[in-house]
Amino acid sequence: MKKRIFLAGIAGAGLLGGLGFLAYAWHPAIADITPPAASSFSAEQVERGRIVAAEGYCAECHTRTDLGGGPEFAGDYQMKTPFGAIYTSNITPDPQTGIGKWSEEAFRRAMHRGISRDGGNLIPAFPYDHFTKMTDQDISDLYAYMMTRPAVHLTHRPNELPFPLNIRLLQAGWKLLFFKQGVYQPDPTHDALWNRGAYLAEGVAHCGSCHTPRNLMGAEKSGSTYDGAVVDGWIAPPLNANNPTPTTWNEDELYAYLRNGVAPLHGSAGGPMSPVPHRFLSTVPEEDVHAIAHYFAFVDNAAVRAKHDKDALALAMNQSSVDLTHPVVDPDAKLYQGACAGCHYNSAPTPASGRPELALNNALWLDEPTNLYQAILRGFTAEEGQAGVVMPSFYNALSDKDMARLAAYLRRTRTTLPPWTDLEKKAAAARATVETIPVNSSH
Repeated sequence: MKKRIFLAGIAGAGLLGGLGFLAYAWHPAIADITPPAASSFSAEQVERGRIVAAEGYCAECHTRTDLGGGPEFAGDYQMKTPFGAIYTSNITPDPQTGIGKWSEEAFRRAMHRGISRDGGNLIPAFPYDHFTKMTDQDISDLYAYMMTRPAVHLTHRPNELPFPLNIRLLQAGWKLLFFKQGVYQPDPTHDALWNRGAYLAEGVAHCGSCHTPRNLMGAEKSGSTYDGAVVDGWIAPPLNANNPTPTTWNEDELYAYLRNGVAPLHGSAGGPMSPVPHRFLSTVPEEDVHAIAHYFAFVDNAAVRAKHDKDALALAMNQSSVDLTHPVVDPDAKLYQGACAGCHYNSAPTPASGRPELALNNALWLDEPTNLYQAILRGFTAEEGQAGVVMPSFYNALSDKDMARLAAYLRRTRTTLPPWTDLEKKAAAARATVETIPVNSSH
């Protein structure tokens, strides 16, 4: 009898728990609307919304890049995740395939709570865990901007998530574990510039989505904020004091990098980071970029770390100096001179603009040679890095063994860190992530 009562109690508790979860996970649909006329929004609000969209890089994830590309904001961008491919939504005001029938209330609920207009829980590849921090005004402005874009009729491909991850109701379990809802609250111990930067970085710009490692459930690891992570085959480096570069990412360097795509002492923006300065942050008010730079200079403890910058710069310039008038004996140095030194040679006292100093670059100081290999294989187009400066792809010119030799040479001559391991194997792995690049291509 006692056993039956015990089991009945467990079953009852399970039933109540299940009902409680359903109550938490289920959300009503919000009635659709007739798409609002573009003229119903003021030009000032639409412009403010454009800035919010640029600071959130909305077009980057909501514009298809494979299959020949697609219209801006029409979705169907393939996001590769450890759980399967996810295809982004059409956020143009098309009534059938986009958000034309979404009210501002529905739009705000999606941004703040990760719930679609029909009541379904959104997959957290959409970073509502950051967008929840946005103010109602910014969301209202963003809504105005999106509703005044050209409507595009385009249905995204079905997501490729396995059972049970494809059940939207169960996405609420992820929220229970990892989602904290709430608009950003200013920190009274910091000034307005710091708080503006924190709001942008932690909210609409969702910097942690790329620069924070994730756990097995795909959530950002608690206690590891801005520690760096792997994104699309590249390493998004740490943005905090764990960043290994010998010279500090101070506020000026951060601003130059975020605004122009190149920082004098750290190099150029490439890979998934390249569109951030070139396509987006170069189009927003300078004061907002300054605010983000100000915030991250605090996060990486720049004021303290910068005390050693002068010595680190002097050492780096000495390490990178190459006397081209004397014959080179080291075969790896010969390879470097033939492939790289013509562009990456610098002399004291500081690196030349457009000539990234590898001794100061994240690519050589990270735990893995990933970013170095990606830069070698892909190169940089005129639209990446510094405007008009091109680095050719060495995909066809250098073998995996050649890249391994270059990586070993640069690591031992340009850093004070232990050598990387399995370099040729890792070169082959990096090559496998890059589409074949035609001979004589500059990218």
